Formats: sequence, C-alpha cells, structure tokens
Amino acid sequence: MADQLVGYAVVDAPWGAIHVAASRDAVVAVELLSGTNGFVAGVARRIGEDILPGREASTAVRRMLDDAAAQITGYLAGSTSVFEVPIQLRGRAPWDELVLGGVRAVPWGSVTSYGRVAKAIGRRGAARAVGGAVGRNPIGLFIPCHRVIAGDGTLGGYGGEWYGTREALLDVKRTLLEIEGISLPATFAG
Repeated sequence: MADQLVGYAVVDAPWGAIHVAASRDAVVAVELLSGTNGFVAGVARRIGEDILPGREASTAVRRMLDDAAAQITGYLAGSTSVFEVPIQLRGRAPWDELVLGGVRAVPWGSVTSYGRVAKAIGRRGAARAVGGAVGRNPIGLFIPCHRVIAGDGTLGGYGGEWYGTREALLDVKRTLLEIEGISLPATFAG
C-alpha cells in the first residue's frame, strides 16, 4: 500500500541540497550534501523499504515531508528553533539510539562535547564511542549533531556518512552554529 511507503523531498540550502525522507508517521532521514541517488539508496537499504519521490507518495507522506521541509527552511532563515515533527530512528543499534537521544536534548543555541554527551547518558569516558554514534546520525538537523563539538571548543568533525570533503562538512557545521548564534570557541551547555 502506498501509504506505508517512504517518500523524499529536497530542500535548498546555502551549500546545496538537503534531502529529507519521511513515512506518514515520522521523518526517518535527513542528509546534507548528499546526491539524490545515494540518499535514496542509503535510506532504502537502512530501513528496508522503497523510497518514492514525494510527489508520488501518499497524501499523508507528502504532508509529513511538507512539514519537515517548511521547518528546515524556517531553521535556515533563523525563524525556527525547534523541529516539531516526529522522528523515527529506524535501523539503528540501541547504543546509537541512546547517544542520539542525548544529542537531541542539546538545546538550540547551545553546544556540548562528546564527553559531556557520554556523561549525560551515564557512560562517562565513552566520548569516542559517542563520536562514532553521532557520526552515524541518520536524521541530521532534527537530531542536532552539529551542536556537539570537540572538548577543546573546536568544531571536531561533522557528517559521518554524508558526502563532501571534511572542509565542506565543517563549513556546513559552522554555518549551522552561526544560525543559532554560536561562534567558536564556545562555552558548553550544562
């Protein structure tokens, strides 16, 4: 049934396309600097479902995509500070879900370190493992991995499996932090 499928849409950003995929119930993927074919193939492989262009998806899926796209556009314009669409971490290990839940709790306009995320989820000393899970974040922006920086206050890394050079990805991270009023070196939240 078409209503069970996942659709995708593309949102324009200053650095290029942001791809978003959603079911009728939740956003399941957001990637920056990815090509459409790679995004669709990766999401389909991860969640085990076909991915349709948004215009071919059901009305419920299109509605979820439209809401997500509007919130991304608002975020990039500086008028949206909280994403208010449901998300679903499909195809992720429990560790990744735990870490990404900790990352999701970092508020707009704040940053934290990998070590502080580890401490917040009760796994003090697991900063490296936290960094791995953050790098596998399938729902960038909505799970704000750009708010996690290195313990010395520098950018650290950004992007995990996303496309683009390290420098291009770090430029995107810097831009996202600037949208939120953060310049580095920054002080940490909580």
